Amino acid sequence: MLKKNNVVRLVLIFTLIMGVSSLVIMLSNTLMARNNNYITIDPETMKLVQLDPPKDGDPIAIVDTTLGEYRFVLYPQYSPKAVANFTELAEQGYYNNTYVFHSESGAYSAAGAPNKNGNANDNSHELVERELNQDLWPFKGAVLAMNTTVERSFKEKILGGGTYYNGSRFMTVNTIDFNDDIKKEIMEVSENEELGKAFIEHGGVPNFSQQITVIGQTYKGFDVVEKLANLETNEQGVYKVPVEDVMINSVTISTYSAKDEAAEKAEK
Repeated sequence: MLKKNNVVRLVLIFTLIMGVSSLVIMLSNTLMARNNNYITIDPETMKLVQLDPPKDGDPIAIVDTTLGEYRFVLYPQYSPKAVANFTELAEQGYYNNTYVFHSESGAYSAAGAPNKNGNANDNSHELVERELNQDLWPFKGAVLAMNTTVERSFKEKILGGGTYYNGSRFMTVNTIDFNDDIKKEIMEVSENEELGKAFIEHGGVPNFSQQITVIGQTYKGFDVVEKLANLETNEQGVYKVPVEDVMINSVTISTYSAKDEAAEKAEK
């Protein structure tokens, strides 16, 4: 796992790569979150399940955007509350004609907001308690439920802790640039060699590790994931809003079928 006392170190690396404007989001999504109780991670039993291909019958989400389609497998067995929230909203048509409201310098995008500025209309689906799991990590293609708020007592404000929540909006991870210095840093702060190597080989944003709930992993449409993370933007508050509107046309919940995937590929 990524060593706890090196989270700030990773955030500073990320900020140097992405620019100072990224620091606000990193502070809200990472530095605040690091005060929460950490889950216990056993490097000996950790399984990097996102590196495995989807299996027949696995639940999937098909995200149709104005820049193309990408698909990801869902992980209700690891993040049941967040996946249930996302699935319910998708099946209700909530994500139809919502915005991609943030694009972060090639690293990730954020989407699923009914308003261009990234705001939700109400809090009815924004208070899902954060779920972290030692088997889920922010590799390239990971889909995360964005943190929304934190409840902390006076004591927790001083000593750390609290209950963190996520909601309807979701982030899709592309990757930071893993140059030689970053590769060295990743291997130094990772207590599990396999995990460090996975980030280097597959890409991702290590700074989000065990800070934000992972709900899925992209297996098809990585070109779209890359496009969404590399949009021309204007800074509006804490978000980098795309200059030209990029929309989520729909999100369809289905199940994975290797036979159907092969048939679709053959038709193209």
